[in-house]
Amino acid sequence: MKILLRILVLAAALGLAPGAAVAQHNPNVVPQLTAQEKSALPAQPEDVSGTPLTSVGNPAPAEVAAKAIEPSGRAKPEYGIGMPDGRLGFQDQFTPIGEEAAWFHDILLVPIITIISLFVLALMLFAIVRYRRSANPTPSRTTHNTLIEVVWTLVPVLILVVIAVPSIKLLARQYSPPKADITVKVIGNQWYWTYQYPDNGDFEIVSNALSDEDAKKRGEPRLLGVDERMVVPAGATVKLIVTAADVIHSWGLPSFWTKMDAIPGRLNETWFKVDRPGVYYGQCFELCGARHAYMPIAVEVMPPAQFAAWVASKGGTMPGAARPTSPDATVNSPITNPASPVVTAASGTETSPAPTAVVDATAKPPVSTQGSTNSEGR
Repeated sequence: MKILLRILVLAAALGLAPGAAVAQHNPNVVPQLTAQEKSALPAQPEDVSGTPLTSVGNPAPAEVAAKAIEPSGRAKPEYGIGMPDGRLGFQDQFTPIGEEAAWFHDILLVPIITIISLFVLALMLFAIVRYRRSANPTPSRTTHNTLIEVVWTLVPVLILVVIAVPSIKLLARQYSPPKADITVKVIGNQWYWTYQYPDNGDFEIVSNALSDEDAKKRGEPRLLGVDERMVVPAGATVKLIVTAADVIHSWGLPSFWTKMDAIPGRLNETWFKVDRPGVYYGQCFELCGARHAYMPIAVEVMPPAQFAAWVASKGGTMPGAARPTSPDATVNSPITNPASPVVTAASGTETSPAPTAVVDATAKPPVSTQGSTNSEGR
């Protein structure tokens, strides 16, 4: 009898165990609650995607978590555009300086170098064969040839002149930028980048490298993706003021033909202009410590309207836009209808219509700081 009771108890335990195990280890299974039990539960939080969590203490499904990691409005990178793709040579250029430099290299320098190398190689082979010992048992005693000496002096000079003219022109354009439409201050840190926008309310963002897992979820290239990209408007001349907070760094994007050292206590300046919206990647080009390889650069070029919306999302303002005014300034303002004329109390005469916006010069825009600034750059 006791044995039979033990068998029944064991069977009951085995019958209940699978259901309990599934409910405990499967996070996607939602326990069925009665209406009274549901009303007793606290309000369920929502994740950033707006989808309510499945149950108390249970994480959201994998697809919801992936959607939450991907911020809204982030442009997707394109393979081969603004990133290394294994090709032999430079990346495609997307700035006027980059296009001119690529032409200078591909159309002028490479053919000249190739012709000189082949010519010198041909001369060496000719001399080896023509003046070998077996063919010339008695060597020539010639020491000078005026024509040859003049030729080998003038030809290199002419080649250098041909190279110097476009080279000096390129350097002049590179270091004589046009009037800037927007200024961004770039600060190198161990081991992350900080971007400040003084023309847009002086807000700041902090850009850290993504882990391999987060980069894969976001569709970013490994060791190049960041949590906060530097964002600029398409078609604008961007002036960069580059410095560093600790050691020497170097900010550079190969597809922009841009590289500038970031030196503590010194402000260096460079610029670029990109018309094509997209995402472009670079990295620190100066050995700056143990995590030098983990402080990439990502620049997202947006259409101007989208850039203005991004600035507003960071708490900044566009140049010339009215800043928020305090409630008291609005209430105490004599302007009640901007379209109607204003009658002065002293003369009773009408003056010109009041401006359409009231600007409080003392109001300051909020400053938004994005990302983490810990010493590990995460």
